[in-house]
Amino acid sequence: MTLAEPRQHHNSAARRMPRLILLTDDRRLPDPLPAIARLPTGSGVILRHHDWPERRQLARAVARLCRQRRLILLVANDWRLAAEIGADGVHLAEGLARHGLTASCRLWRRRHGALLSVAAHSALALGQAARLGADFALLSQAFPSRSHPGRPALGPLRFAILARRSRLPIIALGGVNHQSWRRLPKSCARGWAAIDGLCPPK
Repeated sequence: MTLAEPRQHHNSAARRMPRLILLTDDRRLPDPLPAIARLPTGSGVILRHHDWPERRQLARAVARLCRQRRLILLVANDWRLAAEIGADGVHLAEGLARHGLTASCRLWRRRHGALLSVAAHSALALGQAARLGADFALLSQAFPSRSHPGRPALGPLRFAILARRSRLPIIALGGVNHQSWRRLPKSCARGWAAIDGLCPPK
């Protein structure tokens, strides 16, 4: 059985919230380690690589590098793997967040002060993330993105409206890079996340 948690405000969680996040991707970023090594101290990494054959080995290597670089590591959709490698928290896809957290995951979060971020694409999803007790949400897609070709983007104005109405701190996702980030109205988001926008140049 899964239950949603009431939202709690944790000052320590706010201090640990990364303002810049790299999302790994098994097709577009098969080896994420070089990109992770380029991130500034205090940035975040969301380890996805959902179908990677050696995901656990990669997860351990990513965790070691994040500790060395003093980066915040979240594991996507797998709190048990996050606990196993000593990650800072877990990131949930919007669909999984609808089902709430298991009792075991809630216990792990309480014992270790683990962060929880949630993907959201609408005001409804942002409300669900807040009720779940998430520390912040990744709101997408801000701009057209290779991750979802053909899907309409929110655009700066719609993004800002949703972000400012949210009860949670917002990280911008979807077509965001160092240039497009400046197109979003100031103070509507705490930071941004990307795959291509944070990959090392080829």
